[in-house]
Amino acid sequence: MNNDIEIKGQTQDQQPGLENKMNPEPIVIRDSYEGSGKLDGKVALITGGDSGIGRSVAVHFAREGAQVAIVFLNEDEDALATKEMVEAEGTECLLIQGNIQDEHFCREAVVETVEKFGKLNVLVNNAAEQHPRESIRDISTEQLTETFSTNIFSMFHFVKAALPHLQAGDSIINTTSVTAYRGSEELLDYSSTKGAIVSFTRSLSGNLAEKQIRVNAVAPGPIWTPLIPATFDEEKVEKFGKYTPLGRPGQPSEVAPSFVFLACEDSSYFTGQVLHPNGGQVLNG
Repeated sequence: MNNDIEIKGQTQDQQPGLENKMNPEPIVIRDSYEGSGKLDGKVALITGGDSGIGRSVAVHFAREGAQVAIVFLNEDEDALATKEMVEAEGTECLLIQGNIQDEHFCREAVVETVEKFGKLNVLVNNAAEQHPRESIRDISTEQLTETFSTNIFSMFHFVKAALPHLQAGDSIINTTSVTAYRGSEELLDYSSTKGAIVSFTRSLSGNLAEKQIRVNAVAPGPIWTPLIPATFDEEKVEKFGKYTPLGRPGQPSEVAPSFVFLACEDSSYFTGQVLHPNGGQVLNG
């Protein structure tokens, strides 16, 4: 499959953005990806599962045999499309709409998942928002609170709610970012939350090691998702990802297999680790 697609200049006026408005739409799963039952009998809950990386993870998990619940904010059309993709793989998909900044909603999402499927085995903390600013003085207290509430506080909420349902061999996977390692001069608050997610992952992995619940993370580089046109202007979108050694942005389909690996038994000796699908950027960590 050719992942080097031409990205046209485009913007969207609100986050987290809509996949159905992107040109071209991201590649969700490659045709040659063959499931092998790696997640048969498993139940996964994915935040931000309606589009982008979250959608791709949901479809890959489904192809591997998992039942999937996805949490989304207000992207009804994208969420329904993801549900159709998951169910086309022969499994079930539960849609849960709400704001993950609300701890009560996070608890209820876990409860709804367990009530629907009877258990929970994999928690994927993936949802995020970002708002570029030229100066730290331009970052309002409101923006700072919003970004941290979505990107990192929600992970605490979901893990606290999920833990009573997770057993030995189950998995928590957090989405961090290349910006946690190289920084981002325009995304100070976003990259700070992503750094916090790395520390959260490492610390929680130690905390849960005795329970044999594995905690890992994925740190994508520039990936073509709705968050990109919803964040940057047309000029920056056209140049997006071209600075990487591979010379292009990645596709969600090139990231989701990392989540499959961390969710299944293949990674049984991995905990506290971060995988880096980032187009060849060599990082310390």
